[in-house]
Amino acid sequence: MKNVIMPLFENFMLLDFAGPAEVFALANRFLPDTERYKVVTLAASSNAVSSSNGVRVVPDSSFDQFQGNYDVLLVPGGPGAYNQHHPELYQWLTASVCKAGLYGSVCTGAFILAKAGLLNDRKVTTHWNYTKRLATEFPQVLVETDQVVVQDSALVTSGGITTGIDLALSILERHHGRALAVNVAKVLLVVMRRQGGQVQFSPLLAEVARDSSAVSQVQQFVLAHLNEKFTVERMAALANMSVRNFSRLFQQETQLTPMTFVQHARVDQARKLLENSSLPMKTVAFDCGFGCVRQMSNLFQTKLGLSPGQYRQQFG
Repeated sequence: MKNVIMPLFENFMLLDFAGPAEVFALANRFLPDTERYKVVTLAASSNAVSSSNGVRVVPDSSFDQFQGNYDVLLVPGGPGAYNQHHPELYQWLTASVCKAGLYGSVCTGAFILAKAGLLNDRKVTTHWNYTKRLATEFPQVLVETDQVVVQDSALVTSGGITTGIDLALSILERHHGRALAVNVAKVLLVVMRRQGGQVQFSPLLAEVARDSSAVSQVQQFVLAHLNEKFTVERMAALANMSVRNFSRLFQQETQLTPMTFVQHARVDQARKLLENSSLPMKTVAFDCGFGCVRQMSNLFQTKLGLSPGQYRQQFG
């Protein structure tokens, strides 16, 4: 049997643990006894560990007592991963990942691996709401912001929460081939490959600050008049600046070019209309300032990896 080791810590997210655990348990239905998986939970002590929703889990063993194989080692995420410190866990991970055939994290479990110094110069992902924080706190980590599952040799990481299921399915495919992974996905009523990445769940724009700066005022004007035509020249004139100076200042303050900001604002507004109304596609495109439905569709595919119709079907 293959051991899937999952270390637990205070305030871990139960679904980050339970999602992959169910995938491996279901895989056992299709596998011979000698190739099945056994999920093993470990913690700093043998005492029950509280998850973020209050459910307590009693670990199978403590870090210092476990003596089995480390075939797969997966760290769940949760508030405890990024808001609390777990020195014993970091120390154990540093000594243990070298024993694992495959290791990684679910969701914000990437913060645990990063704090243990195990992600430097490695490609990883985490929940879309925490990719910027992970990249800022650990600049040596190569953070992928949109991927659902990222594999870097023996390291595999996944995005937000339910993507732990995607991660576990990818491990099944890696160990036993696509057919088994597809069979398990069918039992779970999930798809093998999600359409689009994590960005389809997150806004393209952060909330715009309401202050008196020229850039902020231009941003607010654009957001209030999205159905109008905007060029860099027009936005620079609104700020009473030269095009060159405005473009430089805008990118400095927002990390976006002026026209990328306009594109993101239009896509985000279109998403809201697709989620909360039954307006025809032509009306959505017009109200958000797209020249036509085709232009809106092209930008949706570029930014989100799916069409406006597919977006409405998933989130409307």
